[in-house]
Amino acid sequence: MDLQLTDRVAFVAGSSRGIGKAIATALLHEGCRVCISGRDRAALDHASRDLNEEYGDRVFGISGDMTSQSVIDAALSTVHQKWGGPEIVVANLGSGSGKPGWDQGQDEWDRLFDLNFFGSVRLAQGAIPYLQSSGGSMLFIASIVAVEATPAPLPYSAAKAALVNYSKNLSRIVAKNGIRVNCLAPGNVFFSGGSWERHLNARREEVETYIATEVPQGRFGTPEEIANFAAYLVSPVSGFSTGACYIADGGQTRRI
Repeated sequence: MDLQLTDRVAFVAGSSRGIGKAIATALLHEGCRVCISGRDRAALDHASRDLNEEYGDRVFGISGDMTSQSVIDAALSTVHQKWGGPEIVVANLGSGSGKPGWDQGQDEWDRLFDLNFFGSVRLAQGAIPYLQSSGGSMLFIASIVAVEATPAPLPYSAAKAALVNYSKNLSRIVAKNGIRVNCLAPGNVFFSGGSWERHLNARREEVETYIATEVPQGRFGTPEEIANFAAYLVSPVSGFSTGACYIADGGQTRRI
């Protein structure tokens, strides 16, 4: 299927590894020009070299904390000056690392909400002026913790649930400007250096039992499976889709 993405300009926040890098790769494969980003300069440089080898000058990287409004604004301005747009913005921001249990201090709530909710809100507010000039598309990467009871830290789960609600309401406000807004909620996705690799190294039997009992497909997802879905959702081919949260979790969630 031709996703009609040739020469579209995309900005993918949080794309030096894992799901974000896979999304950037999928968009490049479909013909986009892509700006990748990440906090870790070494990881970003490594990703840039990998992608440049195959896709040449259709990709470049910007290092920085993409939950900071000043960094976001500077990055989007750089993309606009280099290529125009962006016409596609993917907010792959956040972290689920935190402590279990109900006793969560204010600092932990603030930290995880800033990483998993407010950072994406700041990116959206910075990107909308660019997107409305092109009838663009924005995609938030949420998580199944937003829609399902899981052992994940409470502040993380609540922040991702807030992101899904924000996305749906934002989509109604910006539709008149030709902008589409969606969420993609992955389940358990394994990649080298990711949190599931760490969990497996620390408590393999427990993790394998969890996946076998909670995920009907009995396996982890791959970044590429999420990325291919993401590329479709930001493409003109899915033009009637906005204001929705799409789940890719191997059947784990039990809601209808």
